Amino acid sequence: MGVLTFILSLHSLSFVFLFIIFYIILSKFRRGRCFSGHGPPTYPVIGCLIPFYRNRNSLLDWYTDLLAQSPTNTIVVQRLGARRTIVTANPHNVEYMLKINFNNFPKGKPFTEILGDFLGHGIFNVDGELWRSQRRFASHEFSVRSSKEFVMQTLEEEVDKRLLPVLESLSMQNQVVDLQELLGRFSFNVICKVTSGITKCCLDPSEPISPLARAFDVASEISAMRGAAPLFIIWKMKRWLGIGSERRLREAVGAIQTHVMEMIHEQKKMNEREETCSEDLLSRLISAGHEEEVIRDMVISFMMAGKDTTSAAMTWFFWLLSHHPAIEQQVVEEIELKSEGSLEYELLKKLKLLKACLCESMRLYPPVAWDSKHALVDDVLPDGTLVKAGDRVTYFPYGMGRMEALWGKDRFEFRPHRWFNEPDQKGGAMKKIDLFKFPVFQAGPRICLGKEMAFIQMKYVAASILRRFKIKPIIPDKPIFVPRLTAHMAGGLKVLVSKREKLT
Repeated sequence: MGVLTFILSLHSLSFVFLFIIFYIILSKFRRGRCFSGHGPPTYPVIGCLIPFYRNRNSLLDWYTDLLAQSPTNTIVVQRLGARRTIVTANPHNVEYMLKINFNNFPKGKPFTEILGDFLGHGIFNVDGELWRSQRRFASHEFSVRSSKEFVMQTLEEEVDKRLLPVLESLSMQNQVVDLQELLGRFSFNVICKVTSGITKCCLDPSEPISPLARAFDVASEISAMRGAAPLFIIWKMKRWLGIGSERRLREAVGAIQTHVMEMIHEQKKMNEREETCSEDLLSRLISAGHEEEVIRDMVISFMMAGKDTTSAAMTWFFWLLSHHPAIEQQVVEEIELKSEGSLEYELLKKLKLLKACLCESMRLYPPVAWDSKHALVDDVLPDGTLVKAGDRVTYFPYGMGRMEALWGKDRFEFRPHRWFNEPDQKGGAMKKIDLFKFPVFQAGPRICLGKEMAFIQMKYVAASILRRFKIKPIIPDKPIFVPRLTAHMAGGLKVLVSKREKLT
């Protein structure tokens, strides 16, 4: 215990000593302060560490303001302890990174190191041939007809038999519920069912969240903290010492891996007893003959990706819709008119205004606020920004949704009709979505395989709820958007649920 105390004290003193050195350097070079093109104030040696630290709790809006001031909507960020970073909200740059010169912009070792303990060698954390082989397999699984039928069957079971009865009970009791948590539990059940054939969460708000879902929350939050750390050496030292947040991450990841391995072994036993293969991803991975560690990492990756993305999007969707009652009424009317009492796969595709509302919600509050790649060799982006080998290049969906050059002067407003060819008219044909202007599902070779599934899930849930219930937030203040691996609403979304009167 004494040794640990000494190590912690030494760590604290080292940090203070570093800060003193930074201050001396800053004082010495204050007159020599420079600006790295369009970006934050940058000083010799320490770069923009000081303004970065000052804005650490509002990085998204700080970066957005800097990008808006740049003629190319691109900035360069240089700070001590981090790689030179290019942040862009320019669609031409995004297309160049994600498609045109895709091979020069892999995730890269710095990124995979941050998520390596959590996601291992799963599809979202690897490059090269390992990524391509997993991508081929997953692409086939998401494209087969049986997978779509399995997803629809899962949604019917989880919504009609679990989610709606909970909302019915809440409406009868006039009980406040955290809609973000409820939708998170629901989404976790859906992705667990799709990946392993088994649900893991109780939707009853009075019951605690499942240990597995809690472990995913902890692992996701701490992994995101690694990426946002002012000095990467700090989290690496904490991991080496096995203390603080890194100790909690190790415990959470251990719990997740143990649980998934138990699922794999149990599924293998079931496959030996039964001749037919189940439709879930885990069963298909086992049948394909993949090694257990590969299966484990792929299952964890898909569970992480599906756990919070759709629930985050739906949380902001319901909050925005509750503040625009006229649009909400139009959506309800569309659901009643087009669905004809049922929510089948083909009918869900006809709900264009609902899809426009979901797109508009994700434009303002994308489930993944930013994503980074690392350049293999020197390069030049279409807007003329020089990229050096090893640079971190980040495209920024949150900031892109707030660029006047992309969305006009009403860019901060919730206007779903902007997604139609004739915005001032009701209905009509939707615009073709420019994935490089709206990269919430990525684009190019790494485009999200679950994009269609995500829209179907969100439409099914939103339509099922809106046709039966009204959702009313009890706190009028605008919520705070917090980015992690998947963004969320700080403090949750506390709402009252009430029955909706039937349309005549």
